[in-house]
Amino acid sequence: MDAFDINALVDQRAQSDKMYLEFLRVPSMSMGLYVIPAGGNDPQQPHSEDEVYYVVQGRGTIRVGDEDRAVGPGSVVYVPALLTHRFHTITEGLRVLVFFAPPEYSQSS
Repeated sequence: MDAFDINALVDQRAQSDKMYLEFLRVPSMSMGLYVIPAGGNDPQQPHSEDEVYYVVQGRGTIRVGDEDRAVGPGSVVYVPALLTHRFHTITEGLRVLVFFAPPEYSQSS
């Protein structure tokens, strides 16, 4: 069994000095922690896999395709593969659990 502590993941991600920390990868899915500070920029591009975001902490807006939606703690957002999306107008630093199925980049050519 793999079990993770969100605070330990936050610390590990901070040490990497990257916005995203993948902490689980199995044949059917991958998971990571994505952190964007208040006022920050989300530089991501569309992914070749379906993904789900679960907002653990913070507030902002996500644009998926041509639709904007406010997000905060407890928000869950599904993004189909290849659809343009990004967080913006981040008023409180975001901590977001990210679930990819199949694993991130496994469908890239």
